[in-house]
Amino acid sequence: MRSAVSLAVLACLALGACAHVRTPDVRLPQAYESPKGVPAGAIDLDRWWLAFGDAELTGLIDQALTNNPDAKSAAARLNEARANRIEALTHYLPQGDVTGSSRRTDTKQLAGTVFNIPGFSSSGVSEAQAANFNVSWEVDIFGRFLAARKAVNGDIAAARFNYEGARASLAASVADAYFQARGLAIQLADARETARIERELYDAATKRAAVGIAATSDADRVAGDLAQADAAAAGLEAELQAQRRTLLILAGRTIEPTANVAVDASVGKLPAVPEAIPSELLKRRPDVREAEARVAAAAGRSDADILSFLPTLNFTPALGWSKSSQPGFSVTAQSFVTGGAFTQPLLSIPKLLAELKAQNARTEQAVIAYEKAVQTAFSDSEGALVRLDADRQRVALLTDGETRAQRAYRASKLGYDRGLTDLQTALSAEQSWRATRSQLTAAQVQAFRRTVQAYKALGGGWPAERFPTQAQAR
Repeated sequence: MRSAVSLAVLACLALGACAHVRTPDVRLPQAYESPKGVPAGAIDLDRWWLAFGDAELTGLIDQALTNNPDAKSAAARLNEARANRIEALTHYLPQGDVTGSSRRTDTKQLAGTVFNIPGFSSSGVSEAQAANFNVSWEVDIFGRFLAARKAVNGDIAAARFNYEGARASLAASVADAYFQARGLAIQLADARETARIERELYDAATKRAAVGIAATSDADRVAGDLAQADAAAAGLEAELQAQRRTLLILAGRTIEPTANVAVDASVGKLPAVPEAIPSELLKRRPDVREAEARVAAAAGRSDADILSFLPTLNFTPALGWSKSSQPGFSVTAQSFVTGGAFTQPLLSIPKLLAELKAQNARTEQAVIAYEKAVQTAFSDSEGALVRLDADRQRVALLTDGETRAQRAYRASKLGYDRGLTDLQTALSAEQSWRATRSQLTAAQVQAFRRTVQAYKALGGGWPAERFPTQAQAR
């Protein structure tokens, strides 16, 4: 037996180095290669949607965080992880159940020799009752409980960060859908404005043709453009209704009419993005925190697999009571048992070695996933910030261009009304203005959507300060 224990201990010590968790490489650049934002803390990343100052958007996100199935599902997974933690840790507490039994036997001898000796009667009523309380308690002298706690604490932390990540993604999805809806509302208003302008041109062309200073084909030409504008407005109206339905579904208000979602045909003021440093992602991004927690959970399981080579000691006390009675005989007894069990893996060591190697591989996968999560987070955040800056510049350029194109159209339209320019000149100016206006609207909506992406990429949407890092927790 001594040699078996020595073999297991040597195997455990030899494998200790194999189970050591590699330190993840989570180095990041000192700063983003993007323009500076507003000072850190100027925008509350926990509830970044408040920066848009839109009560409708805030209400939709709050409703989604409460009612959306994705949020509810993430909460259910968190509850499952909490229950699994209790189940895993109670394994190391004393285990035992009370058992009881009772039996009554009425025997009637039909033939043969009749015995009436006390305790050996062949006829009559006999009764037996028993109650037992058997306990088994694994005496944890090697730290299996600590290894198990490390694993399940990592699991529950990962579930909590998954929950927060699901909520952050949901808030971003609602905001993205909302700004798409506002973009459609702006396009619809533009299409209706285009139709109004085409009607004005149609009326002017008709009047000019009536007095003989323009060809009747001018009115026909404008009529075709008017039909296209009306058709575009009808299509955009349908798209806007569908987008409103998407918002209601995200907010958990599926049965409500789409008219209940108020969508303004304006972009509003674009909020700033707070200045941040890449290293903040390690505590701000819930997906990064989840990956870190999964490394801790995997490391705990590797520790537990190492300890499986060591002996298992179980303390097995028991209490018992029994009573048996027959005609002319009765006995009552009680018992108190103290005992223990000892298990030392020996022939199962090859199997345990394979399990440990497999767990070490899973731990390495968790480390790699953590490193990848950090790299992805940096790529997302820097990409969003750089693209957002480009979007802001694009909006500024198109705003100036749209103002100039509108001024040119108005001058051309005035000239056409006064007979100084032909229809083609007026139409060309109008089409140039509307094209620039459409590009401006698309750029403005894209800038708002990119702002949402930047907030999410920087780890916004959940109260990170309430949760310590895994290193701090340990």
